[in-house]
Amino acid sequence: MTAPSRSPALMVSGWIVVVSGALFTATLCFQMWPEWLHNPDLSHGLFAPVLFLLLLHESRRRGPWRWLPDTLCLRVLRAVVLVAGLGLVCIAGLYAAAVEWTHPLVSLSLSLALSALLLAALLWLSTSRVRVLPFNWTSLVAVGLWPLCAPIPPGTYSRITLQLQFWVTDIVLNALHLLGVAASTSGNIILLAHTSVGVEEACSGVRSLLSCIVAAVFFSATLVSRPWARVLLIALAPPLAFGMNIFRSLGLTLLANAGVDIGGTWHDLTGFAVLGVTAAILGGLALWLETPDADTATVIPDTPDLVAPPRPWGVLSAYALVTVLVGFFVFNTHGPSRESGAPPDLQAMLPISPAGWDLVRTDDLYQFSSVLETEHLIQRTYLRRRDTIPGSEPLQITVYMAYWSPGQVPVSLVAAHTPEACWPGGGWTTQPVAPVETPFSADGQTLPPPEYRAFTNAEYLQHVWYWHLYDGRSIAQNDPRSALMLLKLAWNYGFRTAGEQMFVRISSNRPWEEIHDDPLITDILKRLAPFGL
Repeated sequence: MTAPSRSPALMVSGWIVVVSGALFTATLCFQMWPEWLHNPDLSHGLFAPVLFLLLLHESRRRGPWRWLPDTLCLRVLRAVVLVAGLGLVCIAGLYAAAVEWTHPLVSLSLSLALSALLLAALLWLSTSRVRVLPFNWTSLVAVGLWPLCAPIPPGTYSRITLQLQFWVTDIVLNALHLLGVAASTSGNIILLAHTSVGVEEACSGVRSLLSCIVAAVFFSATLVSRPWARVLLIALAPPLAFGMNIFRSLGLTLLANAGVDIGGTWHDLTGFAVLGVTAAILGGLALWLETPDADTATVIPDTPDLVAPPRPWGVLSAYALVTVLVGFFVFNTHGPSRESGAPPDLQAMLPISPAGWDLVRTDDLYQFSSVLETEHLIQRTYLRRRDTIPGSEPLQITVYMAYWSPGQVPVSLVAAHTPEACWPGGGWTTQPVAPVETPFSADGQTLPPPEYRAFTNAEYLQHVWYWHLYDGRSIAQNDPRSALMLLKLAWNYGFRTAGEQMFVRISSNRPWEEIHDDPLITDILKRLAPFGL
């Protein structure tokens, strides 16, 4: 191993770059710490600051000490990376305007921005005339670590978790059948003889998948030196994480079938055990892939010219602009909520005993209060036997409403919790439908056109119509899982959300043409008229 040659003294401008990068990193850690602390999928983020410092130390200690010539191509690349970082900061600010600073898209954008800004600093610190931090795989992992510790965007997360849930459910079901255990499924719920087990988002394997990838990338930078071994180690992490999660889900299901309460201790203990075992396997594999005589510093450092290192004016200017942009967005996206009167009485807005209808109340909506960020929720189902058609199922109409005071939540948070985003996890399958015909009316009165969806569950059909009401008017719905659509919401509704919001959903087992003139529907819509219907 060849030791690195002495680096030129870092000038004041260079120290400003280093300190600024450290402050940006600390700011992101402060921003994401609550997410790391309370989101089990991102618990590995708690170790990110320590891993970051360890990687920087290992890069300087073990090499290879690769210094880059400060050519025109390198300066252009550095400028491109800085522009990308600035753009990502702007995108993060716009997302914050649309969905608040705690939203996953904001955290991901800020993490990508930090990695871009740190990469630009690395492309300067690793030049042959500065020689502070070598350009090697370990330093690249250090600057690229942060997006791996950021939450997955909601649309991507829901697609991944939903697909993983179904895969886990199917594989566990087949394994149960091979073991002679009678079982069936309903969506992502495994039905056993005396109980049922739900494969929820936490059991989909996303948590172990993310943690395994981070562990594999870290081990590839600290324990492995050969490129092919690094690629192999990282490639093996996802299937290993998924396989270990299958064993965990199968074990919990067998315990539940034996009458053991798998909630609480068993669920959490097996989850931590899976993370520990998979990390240990990856660490052992990394040690096995690395031969004892592997040379970790095969590149001999260039002999520097005895001249002062260049000043990083481009990096400093970009860092100053980042500071201004972050200050601008923080100031313009944090403000007091508009004072408002008492929220409407949702209980009084839905009939209690309409003539000819049986009423079924839903009393467990409180479990969704933390997700929806409101306690003003109500759902009632009305049933009426159709005597004119003997043996037919009763007519069913379900009405759900949620209310948010002015400034309580951003528009896009309400728009993100639509039936197509939430119902598939409960076993409902989306069916193709045509848009509603306009003008859309009830009892001769024209209504704002709703969003229309249809779902089936065990061949039971539900027609669903819903409106998102903002400040006394119905607003057009966009795909809540689309990052571009969230930016559009920020553009349309500004940086501060100041209008009261209501989400209204009507679902039925019959099409709108058969229920739109029913007195129950017209009475409910009349009560909602002051809010935009």
